[in-house]
This record gives sequence, structure tokens and C-alpha cells, in this order.
Amino acid sequence: MDAQQVAALGDELFDALREQRMLAPLTDRITAITIEDAYHISQRMLERRLADGETVVGKKIGVTSKPVQDMLGVFQPDFGFLTDAMVFEDGADISIAEHLIQPRAEGEIAFRLKADLKGPGVTEADVLAATETIMPCFEIVDSRIKDWKIKIEDTVADNASCGVYVLGTNEVDPRDFDLPNLHMRIYKNDELHSEGLGSAVQGNPLTAVAWLANTLGEFGIPFKAGEVILSGSLAPLIPVVAGDRMRLSLEGVGECSCQFI
Repeated sequence: MDAQQVAALGDELFDALREQRMLAPLTDRITAITIEDAYHISQRMLERRLADGETVVGKKIGVTSKPVQDMLGVFQPDFGFLTDAMVFEDGADISIAEHLIQPRAEGEIAFRLKADLKGPGVTEADVLAATETIMPCFEIVDSRIKDWKIKIEDTVADNASCGVYVLGTNEVDPRDFDLPNLHMRIYKNDELHSEGLGSAVQGNPLTAVAWLANTLGEFGIPFKAGEVILSGSLAPLIPVVAGDRMRLSLEGVGECSCQFI
């Protein structure tokens, strides 16, 4: 794809984000689109967000677990950027009408970094050494692609289908926990909906974060100290509508919750 096509699609996704409307899948319109093309489209979309006053505060990996891959029909991870406009406090009321289009909730483990990381060559041990704390997190994914009919190129172009996210207030040292065996329970409207282990994300959340550091490193993008990294969903995505209440507990770590209005 040439630069003009990339810019036009990035602008189209940015406009859809701001106007809260859906687009036909990019992969239906441009069959030759590559993941690298999609990344550059996402960069254009991000440039528009930054020009509109937002600031990058972290990164995310998605589509890491088999249940999520099976649900979406996408069988490799995606990656994207977090901005300050996406962050909600624990227990927040989130207005779907103001912020989202077709949201789904994911329960995740979030990492807060104390040191920079840049791939390639980042290992799980490097990720652990660079991490200050972990915490429970809800990521509310939200596709600008109509009816979630996405391929990997669609979701990468669309900033990994990121909507907003909520961080739990209790942050702990990851060295005190067996991360693959951390057990998460997710409740919808006070009823247990699903559960999962840290191993759902590529066998270990550290592995997922290392993959993300190395993948973004190929594009010259580092992780920076102070950033938050979302490591992927531990359970299938949960569609939400106004009136739904979501809560999760991460065993030994803490809880996180939000309501949709």
C-alpha cells in the first residue's frame, strides 16, 4: 500500500472512532493488505489521536488466548497503543453512548513498568526485571469494524480493537506470584460468568509481554518506564450493554470493577 492509501484508511478509522460508527472490513476492500500495512494504518490513526490532545501511556497485546481466537476467528496476537483518554478508574461508570460502539469486556493482568524495554531479544526474565507491579484489569475492547468481522489485519489497523480500560487499585510485586497459575474469576451482574488462569495468554503473561516488546521493537517502538502493558484476556470476551455490571477477582492480587450506563 502507498502512503496515500495508508493515510486515508487511518483517517477513516479515526473518524469512525470519533463518530462512533462502524466500517466495512478493510480486508474485504483491500485483499492485498499486510500486517505491516495494518500497523502503518494504526500509526496514522494514533497520530490523529495525539494531534487531538491524547498521550500514549502504554501498549497492549490482544487475541492471545485460544478462547478469544476461536471466538473472533483470528489466530495470532494483535498489538496496539493505550492513551490517557482510554483510562477509567476502578468502579467507574462507563457511558457506552459516549465512548463505545460494540463493546466486549476482557479480564486481564496489567503490568506497570519501572524500566524501558526494547526488542528484539526481550525475554521473560527481562520483562520481570523491568516490571514494578501487576494489577487486575478490565479491557473493554471495541471494534470499528462492522459486527466484529475482523481478520488480523483489520484488528491491527484498528489499534488492536482497543476501546477503554479499567485498572484495579491494588498493585503487587509480580515476583511474589506464580503468574501462569494466577486464577481469575469474572462476574457479570453479580453472577460468575467465566474464569481463567494466567497461562491462558501464551502459557505465561510474561511470555505475552515479551512477544509484544519484540514485535513492537521490529517497528522501532520501545516500552517506556511508567507505561502500562495489557497482557491479554484470560477468558472469552463478554459482550456488554448499558446496565451491565462487571467485576473480576485475581486470586491473591485484588479486584477490579466497572458499570456500563
